[in-house]
Amino acid sequence: MTDERNPITPEQLSAAVGVIIAVGTAIRELGRVPSGHLYAGLMGQMDLRTFESVIETLKKAGLVEERNHELIWKEPRK
Repeated sequence: MTDERNPITPEQLSAAVGVIIAVGTAIRELGRVPSGHLYAGLMGQMDLRTFESVIETLKKAGLVEERNHELIWKEPRK
């Protein structure tokens, strides 16, 4: 249920966090990946704007950096 103060439902928030975790996990597992290649693999699941938002979230969290259109995992790989 949404209201004017909080238009996002708990289910939507959970789904958004899940997407961020999934994309971050993919980058972590690969170590580094061209952003276009990663988006090409995900474009059937999300639009470009969503992909860019997810990447920006990971970059702001300090987990990923982007150099020359390549996404690089910054934390130790597990």
